[in-house]
Amino acid sequence: MHQGQFGRLTRVIGYNLALDQTVAESTNPPAFPHRRYNPLRGDWVLVSPHRTQRPWQGEVSKTDPAPALHYDPACYLCPGNTRAGGHQTPPYTSVYVFENDYAALLPDSPAPPQPPVAPLLRAERERGRCRVLCFHPDHSLTLPRMQQAEIESVVEAWVAQSQELGALPDVSYVQIFENRGAMMGASNPHPHCQIWATEHVPDEPARESKQLAAYHAEHHSCLLCDYLKTEMQQQQRIVSENDEFVAVVPFWAVWPFETLLLSRQHIPSFDSFTPQLTSGLANILKQITTRYDNLFSTSFPYTMGFHQQPADGQKHPEWHFHGHFYPPLLRSATVRKFMVGFEMLGMPQRDITPESAAQRLAALPALHYTENS
Repeated sequence: MHQGQFGRLTRVIGYNLALDQTVAESTNPPAFPHRRYNPLRGDWVLVSPHRTQRPWQGEVSKTDPAPALHYDPACYLCPGNTRAGGHQTPPYTSVYVFENDYAALLPDSPAPPQPPVAPLLRAERERGRCRVLCFHPDHSLTLPRMQQAEIESVVEAWVAQSQELGALPDVSYVQIFENRGAMMGASNPHPHCQIWATEHVPDEPARESKQLAAYHAEHHSCLLCDYLKTEMQQQQRIVSENDEFVAVVPFWAVWPFETLLLSRQHIPSFDSFTPQLTSGLANILKQITTRYDNLFSTSFPYTMGFHQQPADGQKHPEWHFHGHFYPPLLRSATVRKFMVGFEMLGMPQRDITPESAAQRLAALPALHYTENS
């Protein structure tokens, strides 16, 4: 790797995690195009700060207002209603988990015919389970507008589901995620998430697992532990924090206001959660989602999920529990970022720097805008 304009690089899996004084330690990140390395994925993102003043004449999306109804008789996730598959939703009063009526995975999927018809045409069986977890019976709520104790009940359900599904003999990974808002493909505004348990480790956590293992083997330490130390030292990309978790806009962020939730403790998965960690995760989730909503005074869309060690019965000292928020909004509540053109064919690109995004989010009030009289 050549040194270029950024000065001397110290090798960390072929790259310096702190990059150099010009970019990573400067309080004024460069206004010229540069690329940043993501050691968690092993790829790069192009940063083009000079494009932030680019005029926009493209799509302007409609806002996604929060539902006004506490109970919607047409919503199949509201208590007591009939779901789309004909099953009855019970009159639940807290969290509620059920098997997805239109699951993408099935526990009894047969294996494809073997051998393949051609060596380049490869197919494998993928068994699994898909569940839906309703956060709250109130149709109008979202995570930032729930009480912390209510979010703690959600976290407790995540822990229980992760342990239950991860113990199944045909499950190697448990992926918990939430798609919030129609812009992110959510088919129902009722507060809920999905839990997919898969026979094989999916591509994204598998890629992270490879990077974490390589770093651990080379440095005898945890990549994300070391990265968190860097962020705490520099204090440039921290959005919010508590005793258990820190939320940052990662140095290598792709989405405009992307955040990474890191546990301060080196824990591998939901299996290691204590009451303190449950409370801490609930608190940091309320903090970051409230700031998201306050940014453009709207119900902020995102895809959010947690990455944890595989459920393969093996020890994974390299794994560090963390969460990802990928929100699409860019300039306002109606202008979003698109992953098209060069980003699909070349590499991801962003305009606003992660440092600027973190500063904007961190400066927002902790009180939700709908509660601010």
